[in-house]
Amino acid sequence: MRFLTTFFGLLITFVISCLTTIDDTWATSPSKLAQPTGHTAFVLEINGPIGPATSDYFLRALHKVSNQSVAFIILRIDTPGGLDIAMRDIIKGIIGSSIPVISYVSPSGARAASAGTYILYASHVAAMAPATNLGAATPVQIGGVPDISPKAPSNPGAKDKPTSTDKPASLKTPMAKKRVNDAVAYIRGLATLRGRNADWAEKAVREAASLPAEQALEKNVIDIVASDMQDLLRQLQGRELTVNGQQLHLRTENIQLISIIPDWRSELLAIITNPNIAYILMLIGIYGLIFEFSNPGAILPGVVGGISLLLALFAFQVLPINYAGLALILLGLALMVAEAFAPSFGILGLGGVIAFVIGSIMLMDTEAPGYGISWALIGGLAATSAVLLSLVLGMAVRSRNCPVVSGHEQMLESTGVALENFSLTDSTYTGTVRVHSEHWQAHSNTPLRKGDSVRVTTMSGLVLTVVTDAPSDGIPILGEPLDKS
Repeated sequence: MRFLTTFFGLLITFVISCLTTIDDTWATSPSKLAQPTGHTAFVLEINGPIGPATSDYFLRALHKVSNQSVAFIILRIDTPGGLDIAMRDIIKGIIGSSIPVISYVSPSGARAASAGTYILYASHVAAMAPATNLGAATPVQIGGVPDISPKAPSNPGAKDKPTSTDKPASLKTPMAKKRVNDAVAYIRGLATLRGRNADWAEKAVREAASLPAEQALEKNVIDIVASDMQDLLRQLQGRELTVNGQQLHLRTENIQLISIIPDWRSELLAIITNPNIAYILMLIGIYGLIFEFSNPGAILPGVVGGISLLLALFAFQVLPINYAGLALILLGLALMVAEAFAPSFGILGLGGVIAFVIGSIMLMDTEAPGYGISWALIGGLAATSAVLLSLVLGMAVRSRNCPVVSGHEQMLESTGVALENFSLTDSTYTGTVRVHSEHWQAHSNTPLRKGDSVRVTTMSGLVLTVVTDAPSDGIPILGEPLDKS
């Protein structure tokens, strides 16, 4: 067992060391894909919700190509939005880049909603394909409960007549105003930096306004509408840009495009930072450690549980989680485990299920697209826990009606066999009996012969008191008078 434990520990250490020493440019290094020639552009992609994995992929790729002879970077976007902190990291990278970044919302049918709109505004060139859209950049609710108190009407007759100037209730709280005003200042600053329409940018934040590509071009929200990549390159030819205070002219004729795909690190980060995956990893980790502590030496549950829990904690570090929700989940699991070890006929278990469900709903402290825990997953795990809990309760109830199978009570009224002739010692007969395949010292008020059946009446320490239902003829029982006739 110690050998297996040592083996697994060394194996995990070896794997981790290999992963940390592997050149993570395997998939993202331009030199692995093609050799830059000085007239090269790299193509990155943001496809799906923007999160920690997205910002990690973009920033590492931006760092790698900054040391190459690269004309510009094209960032293809199709996103419903994402986390504010990840979006701001990407924007910081774009603003600080010495290489022009051209954001291109494509293909047709794609969108740059919410966080994608901010990234478009931050880019040196903003382009969109036909039938794409941007906007809806209002910050979503993060924690708390929106103010849903009714607004008093300005006059009795206006009770049921909404006005166009009414704001959503969730934007009337001081916290909502702070959040929106911060976002407005941020996007107006980006619009001023790139010479784009700052008034519409504010409207996209305050009113969640959206625009299709053609109208965005008319309103000076974007710079180009291009049907495909070749059309984009054609329209970029000769365009003058200011990058870090320097004037650059883009040359796109015969340019070499190199796509940089996410590597294993980015893919792994994207998987484990999915709230549903992180949630499952946390439960696997907790249950694995519980099984390991309840059955020391099992090894596998402890190894799997430890790895899963560490991955879940890493994911929670970069995700906007509600710690009250996490505490409720842990409390719920603890109560359900306590029900298994100290049955309370449902009180602990029911409280554990309720705490588990409420904590799971509260766990993700954001309403950003793609960063909520599935209700189906919460319901499925809660139902599974309830079924297991009902099984535990059923076993607890049935155990009350089962016969005793161990201990002092189990020995009483047990039957056995005398293994020798009992001898008289200090006014009692003493010998050895076999009960439940075990040899016991026994006392008896009657003489017993080898092979006689006996029944246990009392137990004192490790000595039994036995009787036989058929004492031998002619041999007196201690405490009874002799027959004088």
